[in-house]
Amino acid sequence: MAIASGVTLLAAGHVAASAPAGSLRLLILALVLLGLGRSLGLISGTALVIDGTVPGNRPRTQGAIEVLVALAGATGGTMSGVAMASTSYGTLALVGGSLSLLLSR
Repeated sequence: MAIASGVTLLAAGHVAASAPAGSLRLLILALVLLGLGRSLGLISGTALVIDGTVPGNRPRTQGAIEVLVALAGATGGTMSGVAMASTSYGTLALVGGSLSLLLSR
């Protein structure tokens, strides 16, 4: 499931990076793939947490992970704005997609 997430996120980055300016349909497709890839990643991560923890520690561990995911999302959003200001949307999409594929292994 984690590999499927990485591949889907890579596809989202590729579609977004290669979309011509003003192509609403391709941007929508990229955003749908982004949402799907994120969901697959969260599901696979949750399954790994369930497999790796005892039931007594699971709620605390899952709560800590949720906080870290929220902080990572806020940091990623901020840093993507910085990257957009200094490069381009295509570069941001390709780097983000490639990074997600590397981290999913």
